[in-house]
Amino acid sequence: MDADTPPRNFLLYDGDCPFCSNYVRMVQSRKAVGPVELLDMRQHPDLVAHLRDRGYDLNEGMLLRLDGHIYWGADCVNRLALISSDNDLFNQVNATIFRRPCLSAALYPFMRRGRALTLALMGKKKMPA
Repeated sequence: MDADTPPRNFLLYDGDCPFCSNYVRMVQSRKAVGPVELLDMRQHPDLVAHLRDRGYDLNEGMLLRLDGHIYWGADCVNRLALISSDNDLFNQVNATIFRRPCLSAALYPFMRRGRALTLALMGKKKMPA
């Protein structure tokens, strides 16, 4: 897959970050949304470059493309909470917290810092800017 032919709906995250990887695996979108492909940004450098050229720094936030709209960072986490099912405890808690845009915006910087610290402790590099 290249930047010209990504799937219709996808979530682009950092597969080297254990928090990001676990989060995207645990979030379950509602069936009405249709399939959302999980894409490790480290496996799709052309797509990352394409999005970076459009102003999205994926070192600063994960990105969701859903029905032609792009949600990045706190907006991405908020949108994921809005489309998530409530069928298990993780998704219920996630929805309760992140369905509120103000909480998503307030908490996302801490999540981003946690990712940066974790990657640094693991000796992993950021994606090229």
